[in-house]
Order: sequence, then structure tokens, then C-alpha cells
Amino acid sequence: MKAFNLLQVLMVLGLVATADRARAQDAAHGAKVFDSCAPCHATNGDNGAGPGLGGLVGRKSGTLAGFRYSRAMKTSNIVWDEKSLDSYLAAPQDAVPGNTMPFSGIADAGERRDLIAYLETLK
Repeated sequence: MKAFNLLQVLMVLGLVATADRARAQDAAHGAKVFDSCAPCHATNGDNGAGPGLGGLVGRKSGTLAGFRYSRAMKTSNIVWDEKSLDSYLAAPQDAVPGNTMPFSGIADAGERRDLIAYLETLK
């Protein structure tokens, strides 16, 4: 068995910690990603061109009062959680065919994770 010196162990632990940070969700970065959503979506329950996103996580799709959802969104029966949001944010038309949000999606999985972390902070 090969013996490791202290420097080698610390280097390995540093790499593991760096990898964990890279995979961790970053709500602060997610808030910056949200800037592209902000023209249509409020961070509270107010509706604009899109529904307000306050309290989105855990809510059933197409149910925020006062917003006129597409039939596709109203009948999709999605409960917004990390998995459903990731799928929707990656490719909205694939996740809910016929929805009317004019958005092609976020290709970068890390940006989606960060955006979802930010959406989870909106109450």
C-alpha cells in the first residue's frame, strides 16, 4: 500500500472541496440568471406578461390566481419541484408541449440548478 504524505492528502481534499462547490447550487448566481426572466416574471405573486414566481416551488402548474395560462400549462398537472423545473427550464416546449412561454430554455445545467436554488428562496 502506498503511503501518502500530508501534502498529497491536503491536495486531494482540496480537489474534492472544489468539486463539491462547483456542483453546489448558488442562489446568488441564480438571481443573476433570473435577470433574463425578470422582464416577464415578478419575484412575488404579481402577474405580468408571465405569472409571478413567488411561491412557485411546490405549486401546481397553471394555478396562480389572476393569470391566463395556456391550456397546455393548466392541464399539465405538474407540481413544480427541482426535477420538474429542471426539465421545464431546459426545454419548455418539450416539457409542456403547447405552452405559450416564448423561451427556448437554458442549456447549461449549472445555470438551471442555480436558478432553481434562487426560485426556492421566493416565498
